[in-house]
Amino acid sequence: MSMSISPLANPKGTKKLCELCQKPAYLQCTKCRVTFYCDVAHQQADWNSIHEKVCELLSSIRTPAPFSCFQADRDIHHMQTLKRLEHITQLSHAAAKSWVSEGKYSEAVPAAQLSLRCAIDIYGRDVVELVPAYLLLAEASIGLGSLSQAESCLSQAEWMVMKNPGCSRTVLHLLHRTLGHLHSAKGDYSTALLHFANDVYYASEEFGLDSVVTARGYFLMANVFMKQEKTDITNSLYSEVASIWHAHLSKLMECYSQKEHEGAQYFDVAQCAEVNQMLSVMLEAQQQDVNTHPAYSTTTFNSLGQRALLSHSLAILWFLCNDHKKALEFGRKAAEFSQQCEHNSLAESIQDLIQQAETHLNPEQTPIIHH
Repeated sequence: MSMSISPLANPKGTKKLCELCQKPAYLQCTKCRVTFYCDVAHQQADWNSIHEKVCELLSSIRTPAPFSCFQADRDIHHMQTLKRLEHITQLSHAAAKSWVSEGKYSEAVPAAQLSLRCAIDIYGRDVVELVPAYLLLAEASIGLGSLSQAESCLSQAEWMVMKNPGCSRTVLHLLHRTLGHLHSAKGDYSTALLHFANDVYYASEEFGLDSVVTARGYFLMANVFMKQEKTDITNSLYSEVASIWHAHLSKLMECYSQKEHEGAQYFDVAQCAEVNQMLSVMLEAQQQDVNTHPAYSTTTFNSLGQRALLSHSLAILWFLCNDHKKALEFGRKAAEFSQQCEHNSLAESIQDLIQQAETHLNPEQTPIIHH
């Protein structure tokens, strides 16, 4: 996978730098032969994060093109290189986002770094197109506890946004969301709430108040209020998030049942991990409240109905992600909570989901109808 670099192989005065830390490199990837590392640890980290997926692609863009005296040939090669760079940027960005969603922040860093370098090669420096990569690096740094590194990345992102006042509301909501994460990690909850409020504002302007994108902002605000021990506000926001996501997932399930998007991938790995984390946190939080304060079981959020709704949402999520075992597990939990509710409005849809999950797990058996 790697080999030592012979100093005689490099022209005089040139140095190879490590792909991850930019220190002098002493190892070379034996497959692409255009990527270098300071040690085996960095080579392995890069391979696990992203290099395995882009090794051959990097070879084609980092190898000098044969000389051509025809401008048309040079233009064609340039366009091909840009397309490959765009492809690598997308692959590395998706990989970094997936690692962050799974909480694997060390693995996210090499992929985010590659995404940033490729974006710079495509667009140049100090442009708003680099902001998503800087935000991913900041998120990974926050997860690793490297808050100074996160601040540096966010300063770069803020500077680029300031230089491009016409940037999209999507970029603005993502910037404020990441700034909120940073200040929350620093314990500056007032500033964190301000940024999350801006996140919600720009997201709602772009996607609508009832969008699942906006709901993520509500969820992050609720987490801060929870740290401030403001239970009523936390529960109110969690309830809103739960309702938005249940409505969204129910619509997707309806489309699935009607085969409107047969064979469609409803969630990628990163999205599934993020939604699962969000719904699970809310379900666990309300269960803890019920255990600590039994009287909460009669309130809006901490009711059996809310637990049924969240469990049903998780069941739909896992069903659409083709994990029918987990779908059945949460479906049965939802049914248990639902049966104890006075107004059992979810019962039919829960039983339908359980039946479909059982059919997928046991295709040759007649589905069992639960009552």
